[in-house]
Parts: sequence; C-alpha cells; structure tokens
Amino acid sequence: MSMYKPLAIVAATLALGACATVPQPLQGQFNDVSTAGAQQGGAPGAKVRWGGEIIKTEPGPQQTCFFVLSEPLDSEARPTASKQESQGRFVACRDGFYDPEVFTRGREITVTGTVRGAVSQKVGDFDYAYPRVEADVVYLWPKRVPVNRYPPGFYDPFWGPGWGGPWGPYYGPWGDPFFYRPRTIIVPVRPAPAPHK
Repeated sequence: MSMYKPLAIVAATLALGACATVPQPLQGQFNDVSTAGAQQGGAPGAKVRWGGEIIKTEPGPQQTCFFVLSEPLDSEARPTASKQESQGRFVACRDGFYDPEVFTRGREITVTGTVRGAVSQKVGDFDYAYPRVEADVVYLWPKRVPVNRYPPGFYDPFWGPGWGGPWGPYYGPWGDPFFYRPRTIIVPVRPAPAPHK
C-alpha cells in the first residue's frame, strides 16, 4: 500500500498546480460590489477587488491615482481583457509614487481596497463619476504575449482570411485570436449515368 503513496502525492501536486491560483497579495474576502453599483453611491466602505486596463496614471504629492477601465476578473483575479464586457470605470489611489512610464495606458492591474466616495472627471464633454478606491494593493500584471498558431502567410480555405464571421473572433488566454465554427465540407455530386438503350 505504501508504494502507491508517493504516486498519490505527485498526482495531487500536479492537480493543484493545474488549478488557477490567485496571487497571494490579491487573496482575501471581498464584497460582491460592482463598479456600477458603487457609482450609484450604494457601497461606501465596501472592501472590493477590482481590475481592468489603465486609462491613465496620475502621481500626486502623496498618492498616485490610477484611472481604470473596469473589466471582469478571471479565476486568477486577472482582468479578462474583454472590452465588450467593460463594467464602467473606477479610480484607485494609493500612497507613494508609481511611475506613469511603467503603469502605462493599456496595462492590466488588479487592486484591492475600500470604496471611498467618487471622483468626477470629464470623459469627453461628459462629467463621469469614478467610484474611488483607497487601495491596499496595486497589482500590475505582466504583458500578455501573443502566440502565433500558424506560420506567416498561412491561409486556411475553410476559415478564410476574415475574422470568423458571426462566430468570432474569440481570443485565447494569451490574447491571440482563434476561431470556432463548424466546418462545412462540400462533396460534389456526380450525375447518374444515362441508362443504356
């Protein structure tokens, strides 16, 4: 029986390694409050974990504020990088200096902290109320690396060079496009031979 114990331990370790895990700084218990709900003033003091793409980073005398396009988080607490699912905007502020050349527009961050009112700023000509988070953690994610699944110049006659029609595009976990739709195979039908007279 003992000879199987090491194998069981290895199998359990591999199974745990295959599961998505939230980075340690982002772990914890948080209120189920969306940015839209907080924008309506319904969540003062709520402990939240939000994320998305940086719109701009503004260092101040004592704090740095990150204006963020909010996105849903995946099982690792990383933004899903899907602007179609944007949940609005928020601003997260944390003590200290964060370099805008590092925390640049388009980079993905996840923050944890407490909702503290709102900050009004112009988006075009519109006065937008950004829910404000006093951040405990500002987690900058590494850039996504695109993966080429086909060699340059590859052309699949079933898919064509377009974007997948009504079935796509969809984006893989590394941001590269892939397509899903059933392939239709056309088989030519030969006419039946004329009967012999």
